Amino acid sequence: MQTRLLAASAPLALLSLFMVSTPALAQNNASATADAAALKAQPMIDKVLNTDTIAWDIVEGLTTEVGPRLAGTEAEARARVWAVRKLKALGFKNVRAEPYKMPVWVRGEEKAEIVSPFPQRLTLTALGNSGATPVNGLAAEVIYFKDLASLETANPASVKGKIVFVSHNMQPTQDGSSYGYHGRVRRVAPALAAKMGAVGVVIRSIGTDYHRNPHTGVTSWPDGMTPIPAAALSLPDAENLERIFKRGKPVMMNLTLTPRFVGEQESGNVIAEIPGTDPAAGIVLVACHLDSWDLAIGAIDDASGCGIVTAAALHATHINAKPRRTIRVLWAGAEEVGLFGARAYAAAHGSDNHVVAGESDFGADRVWRFQTNYGEAGKPIVARLERALQPLGVARGDTNADADGADVSGIVALGKTAAINLSQDGSDYFNLHHTPDDTLDKVDPAKLRQNVAAWTAAINILANAPEAIAPAPKKVP
Repeated sequence: MQTRLLAASAPLALLSLFMVSTPALAQNNASATADAAALKAQPMIDKVLNTDTIAWDIVEGLTTEVGPRLAGTEAEARARVWAVRKLKALGFKNVRAEPYKMPVWVRGEEKAEIVSPFPQRLTLTALGNSGATPVNGLAAEVIYFKDLASLETANPASVKGKIVFVSHNMQPTQDGSSYGYHGRVRRVAPALAAKMGAVGVVIRSIGTDYHRNPHTGVTSWPDGMTPIPAAALSLPDAENLERIFKRGKPVMMNLTLTPRFVGEQESGNVIAEIPGTDPAAGIVLVACHLDSWDLAIGAIDDASGCGIVTAAALHATHINAKPRRTIRVLWAGAEEVGLFGARAYAAAHGSDNHVVAGESDFGADRVWRFQTNYGEAGKPIVARLERALQPLGVARGDTNADADGADVSGIVALGKTAAINLSQDGSDYFNLHHTPDDTLDKVDPAKLRQNVAAWTAAINILANAPEAIAPAPKKVP
């Protein structure tokens, strides 16, 4: 009896096994088909690498026809008009600007000189959100700190009434990791010095070049604190000032900075899409930022990024005219002065079904590494990306990466959206970053095309992957 029952149940067991295996088999077949499609796309990626002109046209057009694009100003408003017109002309759908309000700071007169012991002029520029000196400037003794840590442990009595000079020793790195640490000098030192009673702050520029080009960038003040004048010295001037201090004599400086806060003005994001065939499959978000600092035309930071992701999105549709997922391009506003565009986008679109996001905002040098944070189901996608990007000289990196882009970090931080990072070589990036030298001639067309090819390969794979894309669960320490 028991034997007959076991025999009778065998077909049911086999049927159950078949039912369990069928979805997995179907997924394997879909993954294999996607692998073959990605391989078949390689000649088109090679063509992008050698012939793309879309990215260059965007970078050249934006920097020539608009120029510097300080957030919240008339120039940034012109850039949004330009962007909408350009994206529509390129064939994107649902192109629109999404405005928001933000506080706006504008630059004024900037000059400084050592009065004693060795009189000479200095080359410097105000930091974003700097306070102002009197119109005729201020004169005060300068106190020197070799780094931020030295200022943090200083006796406030030694700082009160003086101009604080903070240096550092930032070195170039391929991945730009030195910026996170040394950038605190710009972000933190002015407010810290103000709290101690300083009347002004000058820092060694957060950069790695030795041209007489100071690097601007935003600094922050706690709520309720009155900003004091804050500026960045070019690296040669900062090192010269250090040598003056080594002579052991008191240093007096005249400092004139006359920026203004002009109240709330309009900024905005520009969004464009290539609609997908499967709304339930979600959105692939690729971003850049439209604004720039006012010292130059912002070719490296970040017109190049806008050219790269936009061209790549279009080329991906040349490979697959009807992508499974919607490809959304975000040209964020007001990134440089405090991520206002990123926050506005997250507030407006945080509930949209973004499945993966990435950004190009580290210049236009070659992509050398990609990073992801996909879960178990995404392993075939990572392997597919590796095969597609390896011929372009792009190596596989971590699979536990966070979003490598400020304008998508808010969306990724919600925990539902995976990240794709295509890391550019940053060895020379901080020679140009936030300086008057960020001009079109610094963009290498061949390197720009390599970026476009890498992003084209990635967008094509992500927009058409049959697998689910989601971030892996965070590991609990």
